[in-house]
Amino acid sequence: MLVYKKVRTYLEENGLKQKTVAQKAGIPNSTFNAILNGKRTLYAEDLRAICLALNVSPELFIDVHHND
Repeated sequence: MLVYKKVRTYLEENGLKQKTVAQKAGIPNSTFNAILNGKRTLYAEDLRAICLALNVSPELFIDVHHND
């Protein structure tokens, strides 16, 4: 699943409003909405701001594979 879809699903599953998270992340609501609809690229700095706003680790949304 794409990262923006994981973020959108997380918000839905936790009953969080996009507008509230966008404000907390410092991202304009229209931009945040476009990101979560796949109409704008989710950049690393956007993901960082979203994760800080949600108080979660980016690894929650990004598959990290370790080669042991």
